[in-house]
Amino acid sequence: MSTTTPDKFTAFIPPELDGEVVVFLTGMRINKWWRPSHWLPVFMAMGGMLSELRASPELGLLGHHAWFGQTMIVLQYWRSHQHLEDYARAKQRRHMPAWVRFMKRVGVGGDVGIWHETYLVRPGNYETVYVNMPAFGLAAATEPVAITRRTDSATARIDAGRASARQSEKHEADAA
Repeated sequence: MSTTTPDKFTAFIPPELDGEVVVFLTGMRINKWWRPSHWLPVFMAMGGMLSELRASPELGLLGHHAWFGQTMIVLQYWRSHQHLEDYARAKQRRHMPAWVRFMKRVGVGGDVGIWHETYLVRPGNYETVYVNMPAFGLAAATEPVAITRRTDSATARIDAGRASARQSEKHEADAA
């Protein structure tokens, strides 16, 4: 069980992630509970994909959280959009065969819905705060950092992220 901390912390995207993290929301909605032959394979396929991704960090998944109900949501953090795309299209991985099976078996019939949203997150364009929480979300997927007086507001955290991004860009330009 994760332990909570009374401290306030935020997330930090380390430089080795090349300044970009992908937030990927995906899920399914069971529209017809009485058709488990259509929705159960979708549910099981997601579990298999997450197991595969956890076992192979080089595929690019940094972390994930899942919520279950009629609409199920999996929040994922990826190293890059390229990692996400490569995984989604790889025929030897679990996603592509599951996608093909879904389209053949269920397609647009309406028994179960699937969806995703993809967001590219760059330094200086995100802000997080966690209080009385275990490492969660972006902080669990990247690096939790204590909030200080200097970063005790959303604006201060955005500004600090932008300053860090500018410093990284300058360092890269100087190295080139």
